[in-house]
Amino acid sequence: VPAAWQRPYLNIFKHFRVEEWKRSAKEGDVAALTDTRLKGTIYRIRGSNPASSYLQLPRTGTQSLGLTGRYLYLLFRPLPRKHFLVHLDVTTEENQVIRISFSNLFKEFKSTATWLQFPFVCGAAKDGMARRGATGAAPADVRWTCLVLDLPSILALYLSRRYSHLRGVKLCSNLLVKNLCTSDLLFEPGVTFSEARLGALSCRGVAPMPRELAFPVPKGEKWHDLYDYIRFPSEGAKLPHDSIQKSFPSPVAVLEEPGRLLTQPVTPVCDRLSLVQQITSPKAVSALWRW
Repeated sequence: VPAAWQRPYLNIFKHFRVEEWKRSAKEGDVAALTDTRLKGTIYRIRGSNPASSYLQLPRTGTQSLGLTGRYLYLLFRPLPRKHFLVHLDVTTEENQVIRISFSNLFKEFKSTATWLQFPFVCGAAKDGMARRGATGAAPADVRWTCLVLDLPSILALYLSRRYSHLRGVKLCSNLLVKNLCTSDLLFEPGVTFSEARLGALSCRGVAPMPRELAFPVPKGEKWHDLYDYIRFPSEGAKLPHDSIQKSFPSPVAVLEEPGRLLTQPVTPVCDRLSLVQQITSPKAVSALWRW
């Protein structure tokens, strides 16, 4: 359970004052920019190869972030037509340090006792989905992405280890990064606080995205039409997956019938199995037709 100062979530960039570079480190071409669309500061990390430029937390490898939240949120956008690399160092309950890396450079999943390497498949805005199984340089219209990593599940699924805490993060080129966050809550983008209350999502550990961590959505637009949301490991019967990419269906369950779109209001599903169970149960079908 996270310490009180880490609840309900911890804004890592804000807490560790990244912009002061006292508790963080940078190497190569790392710049703080103001993004008018996202209405705030973002960090651009770019270089001739992914390892040449990076933003690192904490400042040295002998220190530890000590963050115990289950989920790590990374709000980022790969630079178009480039390759990027991210390293996460986590500590197990046995006090062993394991590196979790993901990159669109990786062609296949690789695993050792102390290192997990996941290919990352970048989605394109024009078709709203990742090219199935295709890694490689990010497309020209790659979107801003909210990546949610379930760190205890990753260690349990791939190494049969028990998660203790997040030790360090190294964001290598080529990336734009808005923020990093840890929490035990599953934040659901595109859901308002009033909808969350109506849907009683908090009892399921699901909460609306905090404002300081959210991507802006112009009036009349929908979050999922503008950005990508990726949870890893994704849920369902085909675990473990060997690459990180956008999965379907989207977090909000959608049913279609001729001439009409039926959406389960404010009940984002946590996995594919629960989606099937919810929308095929007699009670759910009856409720949908009444609605």
